[in-house]
Amino acid sequence: MTSIQSLWPSPNADLTDEQLLELYAPPVGPWLRMNFISSLDGAVTRDGLSGGLGDEADHRVFELLRRWADVVLLGAGTARAEGYGAMRLPAEAERWRVEQGLAPQPVFALVTRRLDLDPASPIFTDAPVTPLLFTVSDAPADRRAALSEVAEIVDAGETVVDPAVVRAQLEARGHTRIHSEGGPTLFGAFLEAGVVDELCLTLAPTLEAGTAMRVTQAPQSAPTAMELAGVLRGGDELLLRYTKRADAGPDAQGVTA
Repeated sequence: MTSIQSLWPSPNADLTDEQLLELYAPPVGPWLRMNFISSLDGAVTRDGLSGGLGDEADHRVFELLRRWADVVLLGAGTARAEGYGAMRLPAEAERWRVEQGLAPQPVFALVTRRLDLDPASPIFTDAPVTPLLFTVSDAPADRRAALSEVAEIVDAGETVVDPAVVRAQLEARGHTRIHSEGGPTLFGAFLEAGVVDELCLTLAPTLEAGTAMRVTQAPQSAPTAMELAGVLRGGDELLLRYTKRADAGPDAQGVTA
């Protein structure tokens, strides 16, 4: 297992999983965290997938971050592209969550305007908790009927998904620790809406070139001031943590994808 060291704010070598979990503990109250990986030149995928960029340290932290989540939030396109199955954490993580007073498993929530998902997918058939699907009121009726058998469908807008409504609906269900794994379009929309509190960004030691997207993709810019909260090193990877400044946040927009 690759050693992970804390470089800042408190230097510490060879962190244990428990120490890493403590460093990544979200604050009390509602909190929305985005988790991404990027190459040195800004690519978020290699051959269309993010998994090829990460080394062992990134994979280790990726799994640990899910332990704190009440809900893991994802864009449906990313779920399809990356081959996601059911959101089921291993037994060790489940035991840890129960010890912390959390539900044994997080809820899996997908954002999908068109409801273009297969109800026979393991996302639904193997899910330990009924997934949530955030969509729009004009989503195809036949898709809505099929997926309502395997998921809870929540309208979060009429023609575009409103990120603020998604967050409010999750919090109303008691899912205040929201952990998102992307993708860039979802991140961009949530950033435009001003509802992102934190970014965990792994900087992979590679240059990719090509046409891969950045970690955010949106039609308009949304400058959002962030503060450095932590720097870890695992081999040649840097694992950065930034939180939104209290006075930061763009005007709200909507999700059109």
